[in-house]
Amino acid sequence: MMNIRLPAVAGHFYQRDPVQLRSQIQRWLHNELHESKSIKAILVPHAGYIYSGTTAALAYSLINRQKSRFNKVILVGPSHHYYFDGCALPVCEQFGTPLGQIVICQEHRQQLQHVPLVIFSDEVHQNEHCLEVQLPFLQSCLNRFQLTPIVTSNISAEALATVIAPLWQEDTLLVISSDLSHYHSYAEANEIDQHTCDKIEHFQASISPEEACGATGVNALLILAARHHYQLRLLQRINSGDSAGDKSRVVGYASYIVTDI
Repeated sequence: MMNIRLPAVAGHFYQRDPVQLRSQIQRWLHNELHESKSIKAILVPHAGYIYSGTTAALAYSLINRQKSRFNKVILVGPSHHYYFDGCALPVCEQFGTPLGQIVICQEHRQQLQHVPLVIFSDEVHQNEHCLEVQLPFLQSCLNRFQLTPIVTSNISAEALATVIAPLWQEDTLLVISSDLSHYHSYAEANEIDQHTCDKIEHFQASISPEEACGATGVNALLILAARHHYQLRLLQRINSGDSAGDKSRVVGYASYIVTDI
């Protein structure tokens, strides 16, 4: 019997109805953005779609236009429910969403089977929203792909980069899931997030969890991108005060693409 992770936040972070969900995402993917260089990775937020869906969609719309290049996706985000040493892949064989099922990459799992600081746990993945909210976008952009979902906890960015590096090949898209600062006033958040984006755009892999909840994944991306001499491009930076209206206590969001030279 196939072991499937069922969606945990459908109907909360995004629409449960597949027709409405597909229609919403397809509407967001239509814009005038263009990228002529080969996209290697994206950095996207992971709040509910009403807060950060349109910001994430900007990066996915560019992936949609290069969809034929990708057969595999490495998806990395921080654990919001468990603290453990290392990073975690699931044991199950598929992830399900309202748009269907995604096969977990067995080739990558075998490569990581005996790597230090890599554990295998369905429990860690069961209720984790930061990866799940990216899945309907990926299903809407790519034809067919295999997924390597990685949830991070107590692991350095350097160690995570070592885990990701051998998997990140020409046919593989790297997706880093992270929001920016949390629960500051609108003005404070703008100042903090601008400083964080300045560090991202200068490949300074020193971002703290207070600056971005997925700091480990973001820093690992910056280490790997600098190593390959890749380029970064900011598509949008907003916060929940812009998308939801309440500016008293906001969360910051940004989307980036990483391309070759």
